Amino acid sequence: KLIFTTSLLLGTTITISSNHWIMAWAGLEINTLAILPLISKSHHPRAIEAATKYFLTQAAASTLVLFSSMTNAWHTGQWDITQLTHPTSCLILTSAIAMKLGLVPFHFWFPEVLQGSPLTTGLLLSTVMKFPPITLFFMTSPSLNQTLLVLMAILSAALGGWMGLNQTQIRKILAFSSISHLGWMTIIISYSPKLTLLNFYLYTVMTAAVFLTLNSFKTLKLSTLMTTWTKTPALSAMLFLTLLSLAGLPPLTGFLPKWLIIQELTKQDMITAAVTISMLSLLGLFFYLRLAYCATITLPPHTTNHMKQWRTNKPVSAMIAILITMSTMLLPIS
Repeated sequence: KLIFTTSLLLGTTITISSNHWIMAWAGLEINTLAILPLISKSHHPRAIEAATKYFLTQAAASTLVLFSSMTNAWHTGQWDITQLTHPTSCLILTSAIAMKLGLVPFHFWFPEVLQGSPLTTGLLLSTVMKFPPITLFFMTSPSLNQTLLVLMAILSAALGGWMGLNQTQIRKILAFSSISHLGWMTIIISYSPKLTLLNFYLYTVMTAAVFLTLNSFKTLKLSTLMTTWTKTPALSAMLFLTLLSLAGLPPLTGFLPKWLIIQELTKQDMITAAVTISMLSLLGLFFYLRLAYCATITLPPHTTNHMKQWRTNKPVSAMIAILITMSTMLLPIS
C-alpha cells in the first residue's frame, strides 16, 4: 500500500510539475498503474471488471495525449506543454483529457469503475486521479477550442444530472455528481482557469467529506443509508448539510464556485450557457436531496429487511470533522 500511495503522489507530482509532454505522459501512466491494484484489491468479479475498464480507457487516453503532443511537435517543433498551438493536436488533447476525466461523451467508464471499487479507492478516483488531467487542461487552456469545451461541459452537466436520477447505488450517484461537477469546471476553463482550480479544490473537499462519512457508516446503497441515522445522528445531520453543499445551495461552500462561474460567464456575455448549466444543476440537486432525505429526514419503515446497526460511542475522526466543517462553512472566503 505504501508503494502504491507513494507512486500515486509521485505520478501526480511529475505530471503537474512537468514542462515536457513526455514527462506529463509518464506521470499519468505511473498514476494509472498505481491505482489499478487498489481497485482490484478485493478479488470480486466486479472489482476486476472495473480495473480492466479503467486500465483500457486510461491507456487509450494516455496514447491520445502522446499522439496529440507528437502531432504538435511534428508541426511546430515544440515539446513544451504551454506551446500546444496546432488545432488538430488541440482537438486530440481535448478528447484525451475528457477520457481521462470522464467528461461526456467519454463518461461511460466512470460510474462502472466507481461502482466496482471500495469507497476509499472511489474517493481517490474521483479526486486525486482527476488532478493531473485538470492541470494539463489548465496549462493548455489558452489554445483549446472554446465552443467544444462549452458544449462538452453542458452535456456533462446534463447527463450527470439525468443519469444520476435513477440510481440506488450511492457510489454511482456520486460518480454522476462528479461528472456534472466536471462540466462546471470545463465550461470556465478557457475564460478563467483559476476558477476551474478553485472549483476542483472545493469539490475535492466536499467529496472527501461525503466519501469518508459513508465509509465510517459502511453504506453502499440507499436502503442501508436509511438505517444509519441511529448510529451517529450528529454525523448524519452533517452529511445532510455536506450533500446540500455539493448541490450548491447558497449558505454553504458549494455555492461559491457556482456563483463565481456564473458571474464570469455573464461577464463573457454567455448568458444562455450560464442559464442552461444553472438549470441543469437542479437535476443534481434532486438526487443530492434524495441522498440527504435517505440519510437524515426519513425514518425507516419498521419492517426493514436488513440488520439494524448498533449505536456506538466511537468518536468521529478529526479528518471527517475538519472536512465537513470546510465543506459547509467556507462561503465567506469569497
